[in-house]
Amino acid sequence: MQTVAAFRRIVLPDLGVVEPTGVSPAELSRIAKVPGVRQVLALDGGLLAMNGHQVSVLGVNAQQFRSWTPLSTASNQQLWDTLTTGGFIATPQAQRRLGLHQGTSYPVTGAATVSLPFAGPMTLGLGGIDMVVGAQISARLGLVHHVAVLISAPGVRMNKLQREVGAVAGGKATLIALRAQSPASAPLSTAPGKPPITYIQLFQESAARFCPGLPWTVLAAIGQIESGDRANPGVSSAGALGPMQFLPSTWARWGITATVFGQTGRPNIMNPFDAVPSAARYLCAAGGATVAGLPKAIFAYNHADWYVNEVLALARQYAQAYS
Repeated sequence: MQTVAAFRRIVLPDLGVVEPTGVSPAELSRIAKVPGVRQVLALDGGLLAMNGHQVSVLGVNAQQFRSWTPLSTASNQQLWDTLTTGGFIATPQAQRRLGLHQGTSYPVTGAATVSLPFAGPMTLGLGGIDMVVGAQISARLGLVHHVAVLISAPGVRMNKLQREVGAVAGGKATLIALRAQSPASAPLSTAPGKPPITYIQLFQESAARFCPGLPWTVLAAIGQIESGDRANPGVSSAGALGPMQFLPSTWARWGITATVFGQTGRPNIMNPFDAVPSAARYLCAAGGATVAGLPKAIFAYNHADWYVNEVLALARQYAQAYS
């Protein structure tokens, strides 16, 4: 069943841009056209007041923003349901500083004072941010429109990316490196029964455990590319779901509960800890464990030549960025 704040893809952020007065549509367009930039996400934000404290708040489209957050945050469906229905999320540090209790409502003051329920703590991977609210609450609080932009450009070296984005961003913009480096040659670092901590670990260990020979970068690429959106507009209406965009019929055959990662219950198409190893298992059965069979396996995942080419190209970019 489709849920609110649906988890539709996995995006690994590389760079953040902060512009105190807001990023203009023209600046956002120029950033998106920087060579190597694949995804951009603009966010509202500002400094507000809560219980006598100043707090740094982001206003987001929950469905879009979820894909850019760390693994533990993105996989917590309850947090996203509450955020979508008018609650707020805070970092663990802000929770301690503000003395927040899950389920309790707190007044937040900006252009108006709005009482919001605290959904719970989450890790954002973005320094200096205390809280996140949904788009409707953002408008009521008067947050600055598009004060920040997240950028995914996996094939571009960080110093080059910063230089080229800085050249087209506004003169007052601050650039923040967000790419989380993780050794690409260290799979199986998670103890049995424990979930991986990062997406890179999840991709690496899913490939190593469920399809030895499958490059983890292919799983990363499939996670970022929404299966079928360009090849067949009917896929969305058919119900492709979750971070690896499985069709329910495919999931019924190949979806597993990843007990090796500490998961329990029925296989959950929305849970990356189940979905990523399930994708590895499916690709392996289609020949993905060998160099010769990999294109055919990707084609089996989504029957389109453009999709095979795009996955392989993005996989090469991830291999370059995380080597």
